[in-house]
Amino acid sequence: MLKIVYFASLKDRIGRSEESIDLPMSVSSVDSLIEHLSSLHGDEWSSIINGSTVLVAVNHEMSDRSAPVREGDEVAFFPPVTGG
Repeated sequence: MLKIVYFASLKDRIGRSEESIDLPMSVSSVDSLIEHLSSLHGDEWSSIINGSTVLVAVNHEMSDRSAPVREGDEVAFFPPVTGG
């Protein structure tokens, strides 16, 4: 299983804080995971993740979208954090 976590405003917009999926053989990177989740969840999910500056962490380490993902990993999506 792959654990996917959504934080802050993404959690609110997507309507859940996390989900778990069986990792398909075709998914080997964050990019391909996003494509897979877009096909599962539709255009609204895709526009939320792709329509803004969304940060990604794989196993609690900041990553880019080319980062590999493997069975048992945790992938977190969250908006940029600003201070003030």
